[in-house]
Amino acid sequence: MTDYRPIACVDHERLEFAALTRQRLQIRVEGESLRVLPLDIYAREGTEWMLAETESGERLTLRLDSFALEASPTPD
Repeated sequence: MTDYRPIACVDHERLEFAALTRQRLQIRVEGESLRVLPLDIYAREGTEWMLAETESGERLTLRLDSFALEASPTPD
């Protein structure tokens, strides 16, 4: 069993839309603000994940319940 907490449907849709349209998002992870490009939103073993790329090109795999969306998607 997992301790994953599903995120709000509206936030999930926003993440999927950003991934499909290649729009960057501003997120907050462990107190740090990051601008990322969502590459994929997927589920594995009862937990939902986002594969994203930072502006410096670093790839991150984040649980959807481990970060907060800060602002609307912004064009590149």
